[in-house]
Amino acid sequence: MNTKKIIYALILPLVVVSGLLFANRETKNETSKKSNPRPLSAAEREAVLKKWEASPDGIMHKKWEASPAGKKVLASAAKIKKSIRDTTNMEAVVTSLSLLPGSRLGFGVMVRINGDDYILAFGPEKSGKNDLNFNNEFEQLHSLKVTDKIMIRSHSVSYAPKYAYPIVTGDYVERDGKIIYKRVPRQGGC
Repeated sequence: MNTKKIIYALILPLVVVSGLLFANRETKNETSKKSNPRPLSAAEREAVLKKWEASPDGIMHKKWEASPAGKKVLASAAKIKKSIRDTTNMEAVVTSLSLLPGSRLGFGVMVRINGDDYILAFGPEKSGKNDLNFNNEFEQLHSLKVTDKIMIRSHSVSYAPKYAYPIVTGDYVERDGKIIYKRVPRQGGC
């Protein structure tokens, strides 16, 4: 009789744990199905844009675009649009080693490209060392000095009323013919 009780005592927790694991897996599958909505159609995107433009943030953004400061930022962004689209090299000169006070863009520097100033942003800076015991990915960028001539490549330029300059995402930086930064593509995503 004691042997049966011991066997039941050992099997019962296995059954309970298996049930919990199975239930948890089902919940995760349902959550992942819900988090992948279908892409919006062109008409739906247009409706969302119209709704945003009528919001206080949209109205403020439209006023900024029409202001002299907004026009200047948009004109600067337009100057490098072809290089961004084609992901070609752009020659830049470092003008400041820090971003403007209050900036929330992570690590970056100020650069001048063809006579216009830009924020060259790289994203949040990781502190310390990673799992493979290498220093953070921006280490060589910290060796930049004001007036350094660099070649950069980017996949995007953006702007916001908060910033007086277009924001160029740094994907590749070369100084004196040597690569000092190359963005690592994200793993496991789109």
